[in-house]
Amino acid sequence: MKKLLILCTGNSARSQMAEGLFRHDGGDRFEVFSGGVKPGIVRPEAIAVMSEIGIDHLGASVEVH
Repeated sequence: MKKLLILCTGNSARSQMAEGLFRHDGGDRFEVFSGGVKPGIVRPEAIAVMSEIGIDHLGASVEVH
């Protein structure tokens, strides 16, 4: 399994979204991590957008109603 590290300044939106997408679409092909040089909390907007496409902010699939 390949390991993938996604880095961003705050690790609060783009890197979290990329991690979720890779976890969702990559299945068992990747072990995915994200991090930041000045990490903050995950932005609620990033969580909302990922939720809209059926992915929670940690990368697990969720049911969309």
